[in-house]
Amino acid sequence: MKKLLNGIKQGFKNVFGLLKDAWEYGDLWTKLSFLVMGVGNIARKQILKGIIYLAMEIGFIFYMIMFGVTALSHFDDLGTKKQGMALNEATGVYETAKGDNSMLLLLAAVVAVFIIVFFAVMWYKNVKSAYRTQLNKEMGKKNNTFLEDFADYLDMKLHFTMLFIPIMSVLIFNILPLFYMILIAFTNFDRSHQPPGNLFDWVGLRNFQVMLNFDGIIGQTFWPILGWTFVWAIFATFLNYIFGMLLAIIINRKGTKFKAMWRTFFVLTIAIPQFVSLLLMSHILADNGPMNGLLMNLHLIKSPILFLSSKTIARVTIIIVNLWVGMPYTVLTTTGILQNIPSDLYESAKVDGANSVTIFWKITLPYMLFVTTPKLITDFVGNINNFNVIFFLSNGGPKTTKYYHAGYTDLLVTWLYQLTVESMDYCYASVIGIFVFIISATLSLITYRNTASYKDEEGFS
Repeated sequence: MKKLLNGIKQGFKNVFGLLKDAWEYGDLWTKLSFLVMGVGNIARKQILKGIIYLAMEIGFIFYMIMFGVTALSHFDDLGTKKQGMALNEATGVYETAKGDNSMLLLLAAVVAVFIIVFFAVMWYKNVKSAYRTQLNKEMGKKNNTFLEDFADYLDMKLHFTMLFIPIMSVLIFNILPLFYMILIAFTNFDRSHQPPGNLFDWVGLRNFQVMLNFDGIIGQTFWPILGWTFVWAIFATFLNYIFGMLLAIIINRKGTKFKAMWRTFFVLTIAIPQFVSLLLMSHILADNGPMNGLLMNLHLIKSPILFLSSKTIARVTIIIVNLWVGMPYTVLTTTGILQNIPSDLYESAKVDGANSVTIFWKITLPYMLFVTTPKLITDFVGNINNFNVIFFLSNGGPKTTKYYHAGYTDLLVTWLYQLTVESMDYCYASVIGIFVFIISATLSLITYRNTASYKDEEGFS
């Protein structure tokens, strides 16, 4: 975190340092570039590049006059005019009068902010380009033409060109919606405030207070689900990892026959879509499903086992079923790693008198953890956000009136879904989304930075 903050600080220092130098030591054309984009490039015969910068500025001014100013003006109130019936004095008939839409107004404001930030970046690049061309001219260096710059971006700066589309896609389809979602958490956008009929407004940190309050029903839902989410993530991750690795070790042993058959078996298991397997298991484990019917016919039980209808049993069942659908992935992953452990290590250990247990703890497990810890962290974070297993197997059940639109097996992510789709409490769902992001990002960064694979990237010894 310290390195990140220092990097951000140094970045701002470099930006403002260049702007300061450009204003103090720049000539007339460089200083004019602060006001009119591209003029510095045009003056130094980079005509096309300068025209592109100028067109950006004209387009930005046009956008702000036509749309941007209006969008930003509604950012504080998110609309004031409700949709309703109004009397048409000309016809004497009541007609639907269009009102504001808080959701669209907020989105327009967010888009406006992103466009402003993008323009600020391009404005800085314009000043930087103008100042650089000035320095090149003063030092007797030739400034590149547009075609030479274009060729450079296909050669020496190809990484910038290749990353442009992915970065813009992330900004448009990930960062912008994420920013919008974060802002929703500070509003009262719920079932009672559905625009345009009922507008929503800013409420500050009220939603966070409600979510964290132990006395309210939403808080009494959040804390148990948060605890169960961590319990689920721990068991789902490490049981899959441990049992999958042990099974891979058994298959990989010299004495094991039909190794290819066993590995093919697990490949075929993975080939079945997970949601199909989960829906099938949900049917099999129902109170009146085939599993209970079989056990009762064999006189092993007198009454149905509540696999998915009892709080504790349902949670245990989900962990076991997840082990069944997730373990094959671990088996195949660890099999490849096991085959790449140097055989000399095992032979040396056997010469020293180490038994199988010692070899596992001293050689196999450390090597596996060194290689697979990043994946282990990814799996843990993925299980925190594991939607499929819970939704398709138990649908969050068994349901309870003690929770707010949630069941005993709901995770934070499935509860978020319930709040969004069923109850339309978008503000609370956004709060949960923020908490999930903070938890996932924090755990990922802390655990990964403390792993051997991060501290010793050169290799395993």
